[in-house]
Amino acid sequence: MKILVDTHAHTIASTHAYSTVHDYLQVAKERGLQAFTITDHGVAMPDSPHIYHFVNMKIFPREMEGIIVFRGMEANILDASGKLDVPDAINDKLDLVIASFHEPVIKPTHKDDHTQALVGAIQSGKCQVIGHPGNPNFPFDYQAVVQAAKQHHVAIEINNSSFLESRHGSEPNCLSILQAVKDVGGLVSIGSDSHISYQLGEFSKSLEAIDKIGFAPEQIINRDLASFKAFLAKHNKAVVAELP
Repeated sequence: MKILVDTHAHTIASTHAYSTVHDYLQVAKERGLQAFTITDHGVAMPDSPHIYHFVNMKIFPREMEGIIVFRGMEANILDASGKLDVPDAINDKLDLVIASFHEPVIKPTHKDDHTQALVGAIQSGKCQVIGHPGNPNFPFDYQAVVQAAKQHHVAIEINNSSFLESRHGSEPNCLSILQAVKDVGGLVSIGSDSHISYQLGEFSKSLEAIDKIGFAPEQIINRDLASFKAFLAKHNKAVVAELP
C-alpha cells in the first residue's frame, strides 16, 4: 500500500523542527506524494509559533509546485475536559486540526482523566484527528475513545514516529488501538510526524502495523488526495471547494 498524503509535518516555525515549506515540497515531489499538511504546534507548546503563523497560512497557494499543501495545526490538549489551544476564529480557517497530548503542556495523571480529555476533544468538534495516541505516558480507555471518534467522524492517528525515536513503548499500544478502531469500523490517519523534510512520507512502520492488524485501506483517510478530500468534506471544510 502507498500513502499519498502526509497529514502531519512540522516546519521551522516549531523550533525543534528543521525544514521549511519549500524543503518539504522538494521531498514531496521526489517521493510521489500528492499532498501534505503543515501542522505546527499550537501556541501552548513552549517553542510553538506565534498565533500569527496560523492566521497567515491563508497566503499559502492551494497548490505549490504541483503539490497540494493543507493548512493545519497540532493543537495541544490543555486539561481533562479536552479543551484545545486553538481559537475558534482560527480553527474555522484551518483545514486540519490534530489534537494531541504533550508533556510540556499537560502532565499525565491517570487513565480516566486521559479518556475524558480525548473524548472531550473529539466531542468539541474542533479536531479531526487524535494525534499519536500510543504514548504510554497517557493510557486511556481505547473502546470509549474509538467509539466517540467513530461517532464524530474523527480519525485516530497511527504515527510513524511513535515506532521510532519518539514516545518509546508506543508500539504495542498502537497495535491495540488499531485493532480497536478496526473492530468498530472507525477511521485512521497515517502521519509521519516529520520534523525534518527527509521524514516526510515515511510511513513504513505504520504500514507494518496496518498489515499486521489487517486494517482495510478504505478506513485510512489519507491514502490519497481523493480520500482525504472526502474526509474533510464530512467536516464541512471550505478547502474542498478551493482545491484545483
